[in-house]
Amino acid sequence: MNDDGVRRPVHLAVYDTFADWETGHTTAWLARVGYEIVTVGPSRDAVRTVAGVRIQPDRALDEIRPEDSSLLILTGADLWDTGDDLAPFARKARAFLDAGVPVAAICGATAGLAREGLLDDREHTSAVSFYLAATGYEGGKRYVDTDAVTDGLLVTAGPTEPVAFAREVFRLLGVYEGEVLDAWYRLFHDSDAEAYAVLEAAGR
Repeated sequence: MNDDGVRRPVHLAVYDTFADWETGHTTAWLARVGYEIVTVGPSRDAVRTVAGVRIQPDRALDEIRPEDSSLLILTGADLWDTGDDLAPFARKARAFLDAGVPVAAICGATAGLAREGLLDDREHTSAVSFYLAATGYEGGKRYVDTDAVTDGLLVTAGPTEPVAFAREVFRLLGVYEGEVLDAWYRLFHDSDAEAYAVLEAAGR
């Protein structure tokens, strides 16, 4: 919920080679609690995920504004490491953060943020420290070797941590908190059946 009490959409970046598995927990559960998920592509032309799934973006990148959003999610993709095709998404992330709107980046998107200079002064994580070091960024001392990191309005995670990524987004947006957030994570990360009872009770 934004400061004015309005629940604005969550914008999910989609582009060719988007890593299907990385944001499913995040977007599914945000939708379950009432957020509209709006996909954003380089244009409105269809893209294909790394699995070949065809996605028709709802919006083009140049059509979205931070003030109309609750969160920008930058997904991992092979294209982050093969050229500058996705650099406009990192620049959009800068605009969001400058406007006080959260950004969540996973996998290769963290390298895009590193190249944009957005990780130089923020604690962050990724797949591994030397992956980001190869970008030539200046934030190596702020790298944290953990599953996911939130620093202010920015969430980062590596490609093997979609559940931790979701946990940090939920915490940042206030979707789940305290023991409910912990139970959600234990259920979907650790398959802890006892955590289900906590979630069920919270749902009532």
